Amino acid sequence: MAIRTLARRFTAASLLFMGLAANSKGIAAPPETALTANDVKAVTEKAYAFLKSKQAEDGSIAARETRGPGVTALAVASLIRLGYGPDDPLVAKALKYLESQVKPDGGVYARGLQTYTTSLALVAFKEANAGGKYDKVIASAVKYVKGLQYGDGVDPKDAKYGGAGYDGTTRPDLSNTQILLDGLAAAGLPKDDPAFKRAIAFVSRSQNLPGEFNNLAYATKATDADKGGFVYNFTDAGNENSPKRTPEGGLRSEGGMTYAGLKSFLYAGVSKDDARVKAALAWIKRHYTLNENPGQGQSGLFYYYQTFAKAMYLLGGDKFEDAKGTKHDWRKELYDVLKAKQKPDGSWTNPNNAFLEGNPELATSFSLLALSYAKP
Repeated sequence: MAIRTLARRFTAASLLFMGLAANSKGIAAPPETALTANDVKAVTEKAYAFLKSKQAEDGSIAARETRGPGVTALAVASLIRLGYGPDDPLVAKALKYLESQVKPDGGVYARGLQTYTTSLALVAFKEANAGGKYDKVIASAVKYVKGLQYGDGVDPKDAKYGGAGYDGTTRPDLSNTQILLDGLAAAGLPKDDPAFKRAIAFVSRSQNLPGEFNNLAYATKATDADKGGFVYNFTDAGNENSPKRTPEGGLRSEGGMTYAGLKSFLYAGVSKDDARVKAALAWIKRHYTLNENPGQGQSGLFYYYQTFAKAMYLLGGDKFEDAKGTKHDWRKELYDVLKAKQKPDGSWTNPNNAFLEGNPELATSFSLLALSYAKP
């Protein structure tokens, strides 16, 4: 018996040693720890407590600091997706506030940023639409945001065609456009809806990919590193002082915008075999990271996380293989990064306040929305 026990111990020790040796040579890797619902729940509960402590008496969250109902809508959508129902005290109070911001024209806004706030509210109301409670609100908001898009009366050859700006009159950009598409997709518009078709024309012009779908001059000057990625505002190419311009006269591709562009294509039913989607995926494979927002560093980092999560979710699958052949468990990696960045009070914040992410309510809502797409 003693000999058998000794043999078993020797075998186990040998296997352990061989495993460690193999790992040290890069031959094998230790088994990964899978992300669980309880992992996400623990992080979410801390964030919920933070948001509840910051909710104003009228139900809003960071409305004054961020000019309207946008952050409240982000918080509502993310919390419902993470399991807090419309009847939850925090969520119900926030929904009442959002209802108070619905305007006669169908928009949901306060002091500007109509495209952002109405589109985000669309997502929130759709998530909360048990029993069709918000059917009329959603239908009116869809009609309103469609009216903010550069479409009817605009020449399809005009570079603005299909895009959206902050309020229907300002110049369009990819960020406003992709958030408008978030709202329309949440509302259940079919992929062949004219709003999606128009938007894809603009999204294609925002991609560093010269050719049939983008004839703008900046794209012809894209470096190899930038090809396939997306830019925030292609008119920046005409500003010689823009920090987004490359020495070649093109525009630098950015991580948040590239994931935004990719998911916009997927919303509209553009095939994964389409050259634009393949080029976007190739850029993402070359620049895959969760340590920064590629092309912008720490600027807009939490915005980046939520666009990353949505795009990966739409792509499907738990693994994503980068250009070096490394397979990433993107859900677990995103969770690990967010957990490490969460403050003791349950919030997140970005020391780089370029896009108001120094506001913990905003950064926390972005983080929760990212987790809602990464959860098992």
